Amino acid sequence: MQEFEGLGVFYLGRLHDMESEKDTDELLLYDSKDLVTHAVCVGMTGSGKTGLCIGLLEEAAIDGIPAIVIDPKGDLGNLLLAFPELRPADFEPWVDTREAEKKGQSLREFAAAQAELWRKGLAGWGQDEARIRRFKDAAEFAIYTPGSSAGRPVSVLKSFAAPAAALRDDTELLAEKIETTVSGVLQLLGIDADPIQSREHILLSRIFDETWSRGEDLDLAGLIQAIQSPPIERVGVLDVETFYPGKERFELALQLNNLLAAPGFETWLEGEALDIDRLLYTPEGKPRVAIFSIAHLDDTERMFFVTLLLNELVGWMRVQSGTSSLRALLYMDEIFGFFPPVAKPPSKTPLLTLFKQARAVGLGVVVATQNPVDLDYKGLSNAGTWFLGRLQTERDKARVIEGLEGVAATSGFDRGAMEETLAGLGKRVFLMNNVHERGPVIFRTRWVLSYLRGPLTRDQIKRLTKDVSSQLAPAPSRPATRTPAAASAAAAGPTSAPAADRPRPVLPPSVPQYFVPPRTAPPADGVLTYAPALYGAGQLSFVSTKAKLDHTVDFSLLLTDLAEPVVADWGVAFELGLSPDELETEPRESAAWGPVPVEATRARSYKSWAKRLADSLYRSKQLELMRNPVLDDYSRPDESERDFRIRLGQAAREYRDAQAESLRKKYEPKIATLEERVRRAEQAVEREEDQAKRAHMDTVISVGSTLIGAFLGRKTASRSGLGRATTAARGAGRSRQQAQDVTRARETLEAHRDSLQELEDEFRDEVDNLQALSPEDALEAFPVGLRRKDIDVRLVCLAWAPYWRSPAGEAIPAWE
Repeated sequence: MQEFEGLGVFYLGRLHDMESEKDTDELLLYDSKDLVTHAVCVGMTGSGKTGLCIGLLEEAAIDGIPAIVIDPKGDLGNLLLAFPELRPADFEPWVDTREAEKKGQSLREFAAAQAELWRKGLAGWGQDEARIRRFKDAAEFAIYTPGSSAGRPVSVLKSFAAPAAALRDDTELLAEKIETTVSGVLQLLGIDADPIQSREHILLSRIFDETWSRGEDLDLAGLIQAIQSPPIERVGVLDVETFYPGKERFELALQLNNLLAAPGFETWLEGEALDIDRLLYTPEGKPRVAIFSIAHLDDTERMFFVTLLLNELVGWMRVQSGTSSLRALLYMDEIFGFFPPVAKPPSKTPLLTLFKQARAVGLGVVVATQNPVDLDYKGLSNAGTWFLGRLQTERDKARVIEGLEGVAATSGFDRGAMEETLAGLGKRVFLMNNVHERGPVIFRTRWVLSYLRGPLTRDQIKRLTKDVSSQLAPAPSRPATRTPAAASAAAAGPTSAPAADRPRPVLPPSVPQYFVPPRTAPPADGVLTYAPALYGAGQLSFVSTKAKLDHTVDFSLLLTDLAEPVVADWGVAFELGLSPDELETEPRESAAWGPVPVEATRARSYKSWAKRLADSLYRSKQLELMRNPVLDDYSRPDESERDFRIRLGQAAREYRDAQAESLRKKYEPKIATLEERVRRAEQAVEREEDQAKRAHMDTVISVGSTLIGAFLGRKTASRSGLGRATTAARGAGRSRQQAQDVTRARETLEAHRDSLQELEDEFRDEVDNLQALSPEDALEAFPVGLRRKDIDVRLVCLAWAPYWRSPAGEAIPAWE
């Protein structure tokens, strides 16, 4: 069997001969880059559509591609049912009890039969337990259930957060997002509103526009308040009250309030926000397959949620860098009702946007349906790959062919041949029309790694969610970090407890002094007390030619330990987070004061302390970056290891795809030349050899094509030619020529075999080099130090640090 673990190729099945109704030995290896131009899968119930799409998602996960999966039927959670050891006990909790009863078996017996079925099925397609383990380890799989607590909950409140600045600056895109968001909200209320004619739609759109344009978030409670007291005065030339009287606005607000107060609606308000970046990757940077199960929702709730999710994807897409490699997948199973040909539900606009523009950032969109008559095929003309399975009616076939004609200009479409082919498709047999290939192919889908038990119940989703140890949660807010010395100083308060009636110390005009503003409310009976401290501020420039880095960092340090004599140990100072412009030039009223050390009353001391600060920064400060030794890539300042690993994964795929394309161009002509030589030598041999010897020649011919074919996918010309040559060999007669002719033919063939072997060895070396590139490569620390000339100390001064002193004498820092 051909090798299928190639670089950037998805193992989808084997080519199928329609005449003999048998599978061939040639594998269908789909280039992952082709999915950037999107795909459509159509097939009736029982055609094997779900198995094909799950297989596609499995291959993407193995390749490190994260995915957002919208699951209206509830059976894509089967992706979590992959059992590397294939033990009957693993299958038992998930088997269908009704199927066991039909077969007259106990659950244990039926589970054992299913485990054996999967073991044999996988083996028949060259797969084993190790590949299941690889699939499980490659990504995290999670089921989200909006509006339900069965899986991971999703909060729609956070989905009304203001879009990113890049999206807000795009007037057209912001208008689209507002229109679809408002349409989704109103549809949830049962209001079928026209964006141009409906007062409800216009008012809500203006509220969202006004709020989001200022960069402010909005939730349902805030929306209710904004309806009653709009943040705008006019709509067009009319004032708000004339356009939409307050009494009628109250009715709309009441509808939203009733929705918010409805029993069970709180599940829509809990859980994770629709943050696409955090959905696609775990906090550690591991790819995630995020499955949104919406089978439990009614039609309006489904439309509402799907619209929000698609809008978030559009917003995420807008801030991604361009790439020609596959970065992530959006898969939507059963798109019926979300992308109709005539109507315009809220989900249609963001879907059209994704189909037209997502390829630029490497986001592949895959949609599937068993109802082809309800799809807008003009919109789907942007899809480069079509997977067509068995269809139910002639009307369905006609609609599918109509859609395929949209890409006819680039795929050599033959309507008559397509109609004949579609009529003969069987179970798990699909026609693939890929604009990146030379023509359509027929194939049978491979056996999937996941156990296909059908739609999951609520309790089963709960169990799967509970079993997933990694939970998606927002990063907890971190308190300001403080050195032990700073914490000690804060606890002790001012170095010398000031008396409440101590006057403000008088300092020479040459001594620079400022006041740190209090940031906390005073405790009961607390007195504001100023204690002297040193403040140092400036800029640090971290420069590295290797990392292509020129990064400037502002610093502001506060040193509270000014005991006599002043040591000025800047190593125990802590980051204040206040620029010189934020310091106050005058104290607050009714404050007590601490004594100032003698050294701090002399202007020359501050010059000395500034030099000490520069020396301390030179010795202690460095920028901690990370480096990938394979790609020779460096992390960016303030880039987490998670984000760096995600970026490395994409960079590795882009490099791999570029190298793969280079290898294709390099080896295809060589393969074609050797193929022609083998074909001619075979013609000479087949005239002389009997059936056994000709079978031996088939084996010889296949040398060298296995690995190359797996890597090059179906784009190389070698496979079809070899297939024709092998077919000719099997159909030849048994006549013999003189022994001298046979010997000469064998010698020629042997020479070509050696050439193929040398080509394979050369190719294997190049593939091994590519395979060494992995996003999981260990990272190494790359510290960037400071040069003295890159330290700019702009200010060192006396800073009066504020404390709240209680009647009992406890001092609490007021600047934190």
